[in-house]
Amino acid sequence: MILVVGATGNLGGEICRRLKAAGKPVRGLVRQTADAGKIEALKSLGVDLAFGDLRDRASLDAACKGISAVITTATTTLSRQPGDSIEATDQAGALNLVEAAKAAGVQHFVFISYSGNIDTGDDPCPLTVAKRSVEQRVRESGMTYTILRPSVFMEIWLSPVLGFDYPNGKATVYGSGDGKISYISLGDVAEFAVQSLDNPAARNAVIELGGPEPLSLNEVVAIFENIGDKKFEVIHVPMEALLAQRAAATDSLSKSFATLMMAQAWGDCIDASATSKSFPVQFMTVRTYAERAMRAVKAG
Repeated sequence: MILVVGATGNLGGEICRRLKAAGKPVRGLVRQTADAGKIEALKSLGVDLAFGDLRDRASLDAACKGISAVITTATTTLSRQPGDSIEATDQAGALNLVEAAKAAGVQHFVFISYSGNIDTGDDPCPLTVAKRSVEQRVRESGMTYTILRPSVFMEIWLSPVLGFDYPNGKATVYGSGDGKISYISLGDVAEFAVQSLDNPAARNAVIELGGPEPLSLNEVVAIFENIGDKKFEVIHVPMEALLAQRAAATDSLSKSFATLMMAQAWGDCIDASATSKSFPVQFMTVRTYAERAMRAVKAG
């Protein structure tokens, strides 16, 4: 049995779907307060549900019973609930999960982190501190581990939720927009997570994941303009403004998002050519994503 933590999230739900399609037995850890529709979707897939919370160690101990492998995607960045914080959930909660998995005799732990290019520097980003501390504990746990470090998710950062409003031909561009980024599809990261369970190349490995070609945000805008045959209204957010936003942040989540926007401005190139030789994953390109997104807009 495989435990997926963060099963009601976009990435966790896709991992559950692919595991079930591969005939794997899956248990999904979900909160009692999770979206009812997403819980029903997991049930319809045949996912065994375990209700719990990363901040509740007893619920994690129960969820890990009889589990051979854990895949965790859980983060509060897009699904914050009362009592959540980077420190309480992404860090302490994730560390609770590592300890619960180890105590239950879990053999393989797959942790979805993020790009190693996002460093803590002299003024640590709370989310980076959380990710790296969990990575370290996973490596020290004695369990077989796989740490996946994907670059920017195109479905998240190239969406209206985070300022890339392609349905209305508007885009927020951080910095000059010239920094190259190895945008990767959420579905491809899910596929890597699933393949990691059986692929020897994933055993005790930290794997940086990037899409098939690094593109600047300016180049991405041009792709969408070409496909939609419509000029975008582009709003540039200068690096100075991002630095000021980060300095003015009053909580760890705001500070982390400001750091991630700065990382977008700097760029994040990851060469995954060597990794793709060991994992048969057909990467989605930004152009394919854009074609699908604009097709959906035209369909109404």
